[in-house]
Amino acid sequence: MKSVKHILARKGSNVIAVPAKTTVLNVLKLMSEKNIGSVVVTENDNYIGLVTERDYARKIILMGKHSDDTTVGEIMSNDFPKITPESSVDSCMLIMSENNIRYLPVFDKEEQLCGIISINDVVYETIHSQKETIEQLHSYIQST
Repeated sequence: MKSVKHILARKGSNVIAVPAKTTVLNVLKLMSEKNIGSVVVTENDNYIGLVTERDYARKIILMGKHSDDTTVGEIMSNDFPKITPESSVDSCMLIMSENNIRYLPVFDKEEQLCGIISINDVVYETIHSQKETIEQLHSYIQST
């Protein structure tokens, strides 16, 4: 069974992070430039949460706030379930589905952030794993 470490090995463990005092507008520009849907929020270089496009839509637009005078620390989400590189891809898919979330922060044994995975990463890994299984079954059938 594939684990989160397989996803991180494929995509890397680099994350885009900004201090909590960064304005939402600047983070939106960064997300657009990098073509990403979430950014890690830090305080003193330590992970404190994630800000996502969903946070923007629900906590800025719908609340009548302005993205140029609101900080990401004010709207970030910090209640994501914690997973590790050893977590299975299947368990991540279940966590994401049950919690209706698109991103999961990955923490090592020392509770340090070591990556972020998205629902797209989980779907890609699942499809890739299924293709491998199909190829193995085809090989087995052809060899008998």
